[in-house]
Amino acid sequence: MPANAACPYCYHRVDLWTLHFQCTGRPSPGKPQCTKSVDEDRKRLTGYASPSWPTFPRPSNRRGRLESCPDCGSSTGIRACPVCHTPLPANFSDSRSPLIGMVGGKNAGKTVYTTVLAHELRHNIRRRFAADIWFAGDQQGGTGSVSDWLADYEQALFADRRLFESTASAAGGIKVPLVLQWRQARRSLGREVHSTTTLSFYDAAGEDMTTQEFVNAQAYLTSADALIVLLDPFQLKGAHDRIKVPDASRRDTEPPINVLTRITELLRTSHAVSARRKISVPVAVVFSKIDAFFPMLGDGHPLLRAPEPGPCYDEAHGRDTDEHLRALLAELDADDIDAHLRAHYKTFRYFAVSSLGAEPDYSANRVDVGGVRPFRVDEPLLWLLGLFKVVSRRIA
Repeated sequence: MPANAACPYCYHRVDLWTLHFQCTGRPSPGKPQCTKSVDEDRKRLTGYASPSWPTFPRPSNRRGRLESCPDCGSSTGIRACPVCHTPLPANFSDSRSPLIGMVGGKNAGKTVYTTVLAHELRHNIRRRFAADIWFAGDQQGGTGSVSDWLADYEQALFADRRLFESTASAAGGIKVPLVLQWRQARRSLGREVHSTTTLSFYDAAGEDMTTQEFVNAQAYLTSADALIVLLDPFQLKGAHDRIKVPDASRRDTEPPINVLTRITELLRTSHAVSARRKISVPVAVVFSKIDAFFPMLGDGHPLLRAPEPGPCYDEAHGRDTDEHLRALLAELDADDIDAHLRAHYKTFRYFAVSSLGAEPDYSANRVDVGGVRPFRVDEPLLWLLGLFKVVSRRIA
């Protein structure tokens, strides 16, 4: 069992030996049933305001997987975070679950990217890796259930071919994250073993990244083991001279370097990184909406070639993409981004993705008539999972 991990719901780091248990609501014979109530800690820390069964700490001298509710005697194996009291995925404490935070500026396309990535994980990526990937918990993606989230986002994007409005700032800075579990078989010492990884995605509004105060309030950033940082390529200095930038992307925006510097400031202070050292948190720097640059890049450009599919991350192809994006930044007079990352981070890599695969009709908020055709959206996550040895890497 790993020593500690970040709760995928409130993002506090917890000692896994101190996990609480949640009552099942099924009392032992002769005892009254426990009563559901609103857990004020859970509401304050995660935004979940519906009644739930009570949680309780394990007795200090016990180490079993089952405990009895001290009120109704119910035997339960449901673990819960000792800080926010949210029920945790069943295998959360059995294997390392790196917390990967997702952040970006306004109009960077985070909600669309998160929706498409979740869809790809549960359909194409699970088949590619022979993995079982599913939503964990009963309260994902907002104030409703998983089915509500699917209806609001996946249904709109994939079935209705409709874009949704920009993500609103969460009340009090709190929003329920989207949590998935990835379970995969692998060979170890000649036998098959299974490992389960919990993935938590928090879709913060771009407006939350516009001031240092709001950035500092994003708890998931300080607890994240790695970050996916989405940047809007429309805001790169030379982009307006090379491509057609939608009118909506010209309003209320700011240079990507501003978002990066605020994140860097937070990570340096929260992790107590001295001026002489670099930040050790790996960062996948993702330029979304790369489809808008397809005409500029021209047929046959290396950035338009996706790696060969397979149950691994293609390291050589990833390094090639990184170098070509670095060259593109210089061409667009945006190499200040690269200078900043080189100066402050030990491990980072550039990625070019298109969540939709083709430019949408921004004026009508409609997806291209060809539907959603994701382009390289999986690579940032797979690179990070490769660093944590959740998936294998193909070196050559």
